[in-house]
Amino acid sequence: MSNAYKKAGVDLQSGYRTIELIKKEIQKTYRPGVIGDIGSFGGLFSLTAFKGYKNPVLISGTDGVGTKLMLALMFNEHRTVGEDLVAMAVNDILAQGAEPLFFLDYIAAGKINPEKIATIVSGVASGCVKAGCALIGGETAEMPDMYREDEYDLAGFAVGIVEKEKIMDAGKVKAGDVLIGLPSSGLHSNGFSLVRKILFKDNNINPDMLLTGMPLKEHLLTPTRIYVKKVLPVIKNNTVHAIAHITGGGFDENIPRVLNPGQGVVIESTAIPSLPIFEFLKKVGRLNPREMYNVFNMGIGMILIVPPAAVSNIVAEFKSASFDALIIGRVTDCPGVVIR
Repeated sequence: MSNAYKKAGVDLQSGYRTIELIKKEIQKTYRPGVIGDIGSFGGLFSLTAFKGYKNPVLISGTDGVGTKLMLALMFNEHRTVGEDLVAMAVNDILAQGAEPLFFLDYIAAGKINPEKIATIVSGVASGCVKAGCALIGGETAEMPDMYREDEYDLAGFAVGIVEKEKIMDAGKVKAGDVLIGLPSSGLHSNGFSLVRKILFKDNNINPDMLLTGMPLKEHLLTPTRIYVKKVLPVIKNNTVHAIAHITGGGFDENIPRVLNPGQGVVIESTAIPSLPIFEFLKKVGRLNPREMYNVFNMGIGMILIVPPAAVSNIVAEFKSASFDALIIGRVTDCPGVVIR
């Protein structure tokens, strides 16, 4: 043990204890393809288990949790943000048609608290189980002077696999295609700089106040919904032209990413469920309702763009899986996102 390093602010023993605490949680995520165990210099994953692919393509995605972490620190609740971390990356690669295979995380902290880190990784592992991907490695860095002792940051990296001809892209989207919206669990992990400003900078809102019977802080930290296990069977069994993951930038930024030049969409706002947290933010922050669609997911976390002939089968398949699928709009030949 290095006493000199400890005096500089880095406790190697805390890192070793953290690994022991998280081993069992990580092992719960393992799936066919995982080689070895944590502790190597790199995570190993074999593709030999995926023999059914003719022209497999690996799709990767990386993301963080953003300033939602500041609320996790404020409320001393650290498990849900680990699940958020996984969701943001796996939902992105799912939007291109990929099945997530494995995930790696990065945690940087001012001071490693083994129990806190274990709680965070427990959330990461939970997210991986929900996404069907393995947590095969990661890094925990103790960085005194870079962060305060109680502060940390998260980043994650996911890799998935898809048959080349089944990769989702805008080329298949046509005017008249239907938008099927999948409900979000709430705010997910976007818009929290505005959320914090409205609730805790501009207004001294009590985070323990009840909103529809649940403390406000629980609404704020509800983890991002992971759509993988609901959507993969649907895109396997039906024609889906494109998928948009509604993250930062809301409807206005994310839907056009999966459209062709000159195309736009018309969204029927009455088809979208009104979640209490968005209504509360609109009221307290005196926000323009249309502007909210440019910041938040407004209750829709993912959108499938499908040909009209496929709509009834897709909605029925989601319903049989006990999941709502809402017809919320259509593709047009007029650029832009119209909310009416």
